Amino acid sequence: MSTATYTPRLAEKYTKEVVPALMKKFSYKTVMQAPKLTKICLNRGVNGAVADKKLVDISVEELSTITGQKAVPTMSKKDISNFKLRKNMPIGARVTLRGVKMFEFLDRFVSVSLPRVRDFKGVNDKSFDGRGNFTLGITEQIIFPEIDIDKVNKITGMDITFVTTASTNEEAYELLKELGMPFKNIKK
Repeated sequence: MSTATYTPRLAEKYTKEVVPALMKKFSYKTVMQAPKLTKICLNRGVNGAVADKKLVDISVEELSTITGQKAVPTMSKKDISNFKLRKNMPIGARVTLRGVKMFEFLDRFVSVSLPRVRDFKGVNDKSFDGRGNFTLGITEQIIFPEIDIDKVNKITGMDITFVTTASTNEEAYELLKELGMPFKNIKK
C-alpha cells in the first residue's frame, strides 16, 4: 500500500514552472539560488479592542476561519494612558502560515478572494521592503469566501505579508508574479 502525499497546486507550479523561469531570467547557476516563499503572515489590529474584549475574540475567530489555522491574539507592549491602554492587553490578532497551508491560502487568495475586491485593477507593486518581502493591505475581510457576510458585525481590514528568500525587490516581484499575484503595472 502506497501512501500518497498531498502537494498543493501552487507548490507543484513553483517547482515545475516558477523555478525554471526565475533561473532563466536571473541566470542562477543552481536551483537553490531561486527565491522561494517561506511564510505568509496575516496581521490585524482591532479598533476599539480596549473597550470591548469580544472584538479581539471575533477577530481571532475570523482569521482562523480564513486561514484554516488557529490565530493568536496580539498583546500591547506598553502603557499608553491617552488610549486607556495597559501593557499586555489584547489589541489584535495574527497568524503565520507555512508549508501546505501557505500555498493553499495563496492559491485561494489569488484565484478567489482578490477578484472579489470591488473595482479591482491589480495589486500595487510599491509595497516591497527592499529585502524581498511584500506587504499588502486588505480593507474588507468579506472578500474571503469563508466569511459569512450575515454574521459580520464590523467590516475591518488586515495586513498580509509575503516573506520570501529573495535578496532584492525585483527577485521577489518576479517570484510573486510567477506564482500568480496580479500586479497593476507589469514591468517589462
